[in-house]
Amino acid sequence: MSNPLERVSRFIKQYDPAIEPLIFQEKLNTTEEAAQALGVEAGQIAKSILFRCSDRYGLFVAAGDVRIHPKRVKKCLEGGQPKMASPDEVAEITGFQVGAVCPFALQTEVPVFVDSSLERFPVVYTAAGIAESLLPVSFQALVEMTGARVIDAQSAE
Repeated sequence: MSNPLERVSRFIKQYDPAIEPLIFQEKLNTTEEAAQALGVEAGQIAKSILFRCSDRYGLFVAAGDVRIHPKRVKKCLEGGQPKMASPDEVAEITGFQVGAVCPFALQTEVPVFVDSSLERFPVVYTAAGIAESLLPVSFQALVEMTGARVIDAQSAE
């Protein structure tokens, strides 16, 4: 299997050859580190978190300054107790390590839910498969590339 950055790059080229991952010298371990490296606010960093309810998984993508409400996860994944997937589950399902999960080019197809809070930014930055990378995309491109359903992740409804 190819490395995660190559997998993401191949996927992007099929969608829009003009989009290029940004590569940094050091790992960007937190939303705050990524925002600081880019000189943007934390909300522009799109965090991708894999959740599980019973035997169903879903990838939730939200602004770095947003908390994803557990009741929203439960509703989107149709019941069960919502839990964040373990690092092993994240690697197995997405093909990426925790902290470097790209919301597309996933190893296993799972539903993707993008929080509407990201729409407030002209450009958001997702991980691009490795902890030293970020990918600048528009909200619309993010939704189209992931095939996501747009939700209000902060709402319990």
